[in-house]
Amino acid sequence: MNALFTPVTAGKLRLQHRVVMAPTTRMRTDNGGVPGDLMVEYYRQRASRGGLLIAEATAISPFANAYADAPGIFNPAQQAGWKRVVDAVHEQGGQIVLQLWHPGRQSLPELSEGQDPVAPSALIARDTYGMVKNEDGTYEGKLFPEPRALAEREIVGIIAAFGLAAKRAKAAGFDGVELHAANGYLPEQFLLDGTNLRRDKWGGSLANRTRFLLQVVAALTDVWGAGRVAVRISPSGIYGDMRDSDPAATFRYLAEKLNDAALAYLHIIEPRIVGPEDRDSGYYAEPVASHQLRTFYHGTIIAAGGFKPEAAEQMLASKDADLIAFGRLFTANPDLPARIQHGYPLTPYQRETFFGGNERGYIDFPAWQR
Repeated sequence: MNALFTPVTAGKLRLQHRVVMAPTTRMRTDNGGVPGDLMVEYYRQRASRGGLLIAEATAISPFANAYADAPGIFNPAQQAGWKRVVDAVHEQGGQIVLQLWHPGRQSLPELSEGQDPVAPSALIARDTYGMVKNEDGTYEGKLFPEPRALAEREIVGIIAAFGLAAKRAKAAGFDGVELHAANGYLPEQFLLDGTNLRRDKWGGSLANRTRFLLQVVAALTDVWGAGRVAVRISPSGIYGDMRDSDPAATFRYLAEKLNDAALAYLHIIEPRIVGPEDRDSGYYAEPVASHQLRTFYHGTIIAAGGFKPEAAEQMLASKDADLIAFGRLFTANPDLPARIQHGYPLTPYQRETFFGGNERGYIDFPAWQR
């Protein structure tokens, strides 16, 4: 695992190795989306000297949330909770960026102060679920209702809300922010022509459909400056009932435009195994990922998508990516970089404890003892 443990620069981030913790929603906040003791310990355990953690999807607004007990960054209590997390990571010699999230049409009124979800166009995310918490502490999946199409003044307001969240993240001590523009959330809803049917300056042409995402990046950069803002995309994704008539052209155009943004990195979700039914369905195109986009995007790339250590090393050797993000392996292996570097056994992850709960399956995985 030689390449994984060589230094790398990602914008203003100076890293000693290339094993990145991917953002993974775990639904473990205290009341009100405030990071508490559990989250402080979780991130502290996974920090490594010179390593990078990407904190989980964090709501920028009280009016947009898909998952009960997911964190926010729109009030002072949440900011203070995140500061405790950041301080714990920094004490271990690690760096951490916050993923900023607006789920758009993938929002539940029960988690968003009763507000209906909003989107570029009033198109429902079919067969896609959020999660609410019952009185007995159990979680229940709920379909998202039909969204309301945003008025232009509201779009401008959401961009401003991203800027305010970026200011709170900076005040909390983060090392940067990552825009969550993947997995069918609001920036991607504007980007793809299957979810954006607008005929104003926010829809239609590629230039118009990328406008929201690029203006959010500009708002984040106004706060953070060059080299500390990142973007996550899922160019092969169909989660959230997402589709585009020409995803290759759409994401190549976006990648080229992002060259001008002075990002810390572009975070690309690689294609997972997809069955023939998806390829033949009429709306799923051939995968678009790091290998295809490297020609068009000239900055640092983080690749994510179910990598095992050997495949990660091969990805770096191919030069298609510069760092590799691991998600599920990090949930059960808090010392994942050390385990990979020294060839220690990897603990299997526990899928049943991924979303919501207590310390079980969250902070009770020990580091490797020789």
